[in-house]
Amino acid sequence: MPQTSRYSDERVEALLTELVEVLEKHKAPTDLSLMVLGNMVTHLLNANVSAPQRQLLARSFADALLASVGDEPAH
Repeated sequence: MPQTSRYSDERVEALLTELVEVLEKHKAPTDLSLMVLGNMVTHLLNANVSAPQRQLLARSFADALLASVGDEPAH
């Protein structure tokens, strides 16, 4: 069952587009892009989530990421 979001598709897509544009502007290869995005996730968790909740939210994020990539071939 798909999870519903409190954010509109338009808002999500606008942020995603801007983030992709920044990475493309800097010609960041995939490994650097993933490193930067991972550091951003860590920063967001450490700055905005209480210590007792960080591990749970990080695990939930990791599980959602794994579920979203699946076994489909890269495009």
